[in-house]
Amino acid sequence: MLTVVAGAAGLVLQQPSVESQQAPTAEQANPFEEARRTGVRDLLDRWSAAVRAGDEPALAALFDPGAMPEFLPSEVRRMHALAAVPLADFGYEIGRGPETPVPTDLAEQLQATDVWAPQVYLRYAIAGADLGPTRKPVALVVARRGEQWKLVSDRPLPEYDRRTWRGPWDFGPVTVRTVQTDGGTSVVIGHPWQDERVDAVAADLVAAVPAVTEMWGPNWSRRAVVLVTAEQDEFAAQVGTEHSGADIAAVATSDAVAPDSGAVTGQRVVFSPTAGNRLTEGARRSVLRHELTHIATRAETLDGSPMWMLEGFADYVGHRGSGVDVHAVAPTVSAAVAMHGPPDRLPADADFAAGGERATVAYESAWTVAAFIADQFGEDRLRSLYRELAAGPVEAPVADERIERTLGIDSRELVGQWGSWLAARIS
Repeated sequence: MLTVVAGAAGLVLQQPSVESQQAPTAEQANPFEEARRTGVRDLLDRWSAAVRAGDEPALAALFDPGAMPEFLPSEVRRMHALAAVPLADFGYEIGRGPETPVPTDLAEQLQATDVWAPQVYLRYAIAGADLGPTRKPVALVVARRGEQWKLVSDRPLPEYDRRTWRGPWDFGPVTVRTVQTDGGTSVVIGHPWQDERVDAVAADLVAAVPAVTEMWGPNWSRRAVVLVTAEQDEFAAQVGTEHSGADIAAVATSDAVAPDSGAVTGQRVVFSPTAGNRLTEGARRSVLRHELTHIATRAETLDGSPMWMLEGFADYVGHRGSGVDVHAVAPTVSAAVAMHGPPDRLPADADFAAGGERATVAYESAWTVAAFIADQFGEDRLRSLYRELAAGPVEAPVADERIERTLGIDSRELVGQWGSWLAARIS
């Protein structure tokens, strides 16, 4: 699911979770394939052990003579950067997916006993902050010479839709701040030349976490991993290449949620490279609380839920208690209402994805709907409505029934009362 966030904030992107694959059945077992997997598993274990130990000679010994020239140097840089990150888990594992052919030219160039492009995933967790490990794809190619498997490449294989995920440590040395928040240890990761921004976000977390808990309740991790990116490529690596850090200040990401599990992995708040210059101190705090709200609510939020509810609620929490008025938070909507009168419908999901002024109006409108509900019906019923509407996609009549059950009015009356409330506040 993609959810774009109002104003200076960004979007919520739920990334597919990659779970360990089940072992093959006896009928599926193939001695050649199992021998391959055993040898490569050993290689992957030695790879992760060398990285975690910071052992450069041991790392270098794992690379094939025909490995891509930049693979080893980039891996050495990555290893040294990772040394600053508190890791509870770090390793590589093979999944069971469809075979990926090795590019013919690469296989011929290597002239090895065997060349393989297995489904490989990086598994890692940040100590104290992550509830469990997240898994990210690695477009790995390995070669066997005699009985020894070696690393060849982690370059993307776009023709087979294979890519390698890159973390903050792939974009230079990292600086880490740990902060004690209500649920344990929160972690902020940036780069040494961003120390001021990293320190500011870390300081904001101390008040932001309890502020979200006060509105949502204690049933979430009450800690977070926050990434402060330094360049567009780094931002895109975390949130997707279709999103520009020039237009979005921050993003909340997570792995997909297993139905009824209540456990969410891979949750991150990602600040864009331009956020430090674009956001005032107050706006940065609101954006952080907004994104933390997405983190807090993620276990109870299903894909396809109406975006006006998801984004409006998060923005309400982001601005809650700040003292800002409708003109300050929703200037585009305020101008439109002053000129054309109040809106006659709730924002549609397509409005949020449209970009430009249409998207801006959708985000600002979503906040005003949530603010109206909290003001006229109370925060308890705003929370209840969120839970009713965040349960996944439903037809309009079902959504209308849930609105009426929670607020005592149907969606038509909601739009009318919201419009009157909004017009009164911008007059």
